[in-house]
Amino acid sequence: MSYGKTHKGRIITCDADVAEGAAWLRGQDARWAAALKKCGPLPLRRKPDGFAELLSAIVSQQVSIASAAAIWARMVEAGLSDEDAVASAGEDALRQVGLSRQKIRYAQALAAARLDYDALRQADTQTVVKNLTEVPGIGVWTAEIYAMFSLGHADVFAPGDLALQEAARGLFDLPDRPKEKALRDMAEAWSPWRSVAARTLWAYYRVMKNREGVR
Repeated sequence: MSYGKTHKGRIITCDADVAEGAAWLRGQDARWAAALKKCGPLPLRRKPDGFAELLSAIVSQQVSIASAAAIWARMVEAGLSDEDAVASAGEDALRQVGLSRQKIRYAQALAAARLDYDALRQADTQTVVKNLTEVPGIGVWTAEIYAMFSLGHADVFAPGDLALQEAARGLFDLPDRPKEKALRDMAEAWSPWRSVAARTLWAYYRVMKNREGVR
């Protein structure tokens, strides 16, 4: 996906920013207007940034929400949500809180990477995604979600997300769920508010589930 290389672009900090992006989408396509009418106000969904947020994302991979929450709670209680603590912890300590062997490796790699989180706050989206995906265990989807919600980038999308793919199928009356590359290409038309387009599609996905189920 093409992201601006020279600056990080607009930052979403409040509900008014999301509403501005939604108004822009309404003006681009009647289908966005219809979706937004059905979905109502979109959520801000800003999250903290930094080591703990990325570590939590790693913990959440390929487990249920409840399991991820339980493991994360044990990690916080054990003081293992801190970069220095994870870096100095042995495998046994990380295993005792419920991490698999693979996730232990990912957690240790994240701690060893010593990412410059202050610099990431100032970086453009392409740089954020590049730097994060160099760390084992952090894929493009995780990096794009981090840029979207932890850093507030207004013009980032996550086309690998299955819910976004399914919502795009429904909203744009596509014969099949679009693949990641196809949805990346579609999302170019939603710049400079691709993250608001994503919020809209996630909300529309919930509407679709209530109305027709997910195919």
